[in-house]
Amino acid sequence: MGAAENLPWTKEEFEAQLRAKGSRYHIYHPYHVAMNSGKLTREQIQGWVCNRFYYQIAIPIKDAGIMSNMPDREHRRLWIQRIIDHDGTQGDEGGIEAWLTLADAVGLDRAEVTSLKHVLPGVRFAIDAYINFGRTRPWQEAVCSSLTELFAPEIHKERLANWPQHYPWIDQAGYAYFRKRLSEARRDVEHGLRVTLQYFKTREQQERALDILQFKLDVLWTMCDAMAINYGIGDRTLL
Repeated sequence: MGAAENLPWTKEEFEAQLRAKGSRYHIYHPYHVAMNSGKLTREQIQGWVCNRFYYQIAIPIKDAGIMSNMPDREHRRLWIQRIIDHDGTQGDEGGIEAWLTLADAVGLDRAEVTSLKHVLPGVRFAIDAYINFGRTRPWQEAVCSSLTELFAPEIHKERLANWPQHYPWIDQAGYAYFRKRLSEARRDVEHGLRVTLQYFKTREQQERALDILQFKLDVLWTMCDAMAINYGIGDRTLL
């Protein structure tokens, strides 16, 4: 590698590199493509909702692990909002409750969902790896891994636009989670992106950040792989 290739990217170039990772987001996984095209059965939708619940309850656990490694009060003050968003407070039950409302809307029994007995091994393994990363890595690296939020609003917008027409049997109350996350993800990414752009300064560090973001993308993709294998997808030619 030449000297020029060792030079760090400017913040603008580095952000562009991070955003380019969106081409690997799980919105392009065959399971999601089929889901947003109306090709999944009721059971396949239910399988996705049930397995994603494990991810929903893992998010505040992961974020608590990250926050426990943050020495700076100002960063903790910002990061703690993520935990509140999912765990909720009295009068505002948060994202986990909103996801259970989605489970209700697709015809699942809450006790079956919260028992976690239907969570696939591949899904559990991927999510546990993400929790462990957040707990054990330097907090700036763990923050960087959250930057899949750069791409999240698009996937929520697709669900809100496509699901009502493709899956009229889903109760409209179930879409509250997706609406809620449209604004929360945009807010959260401002903090995470600022930390990442400031902390990863050398070219080697910046490339490390891209690898970290790819790890998180792989977590989400692996979850979809496990569900596609177990439940199949509506259009088998997509596999």
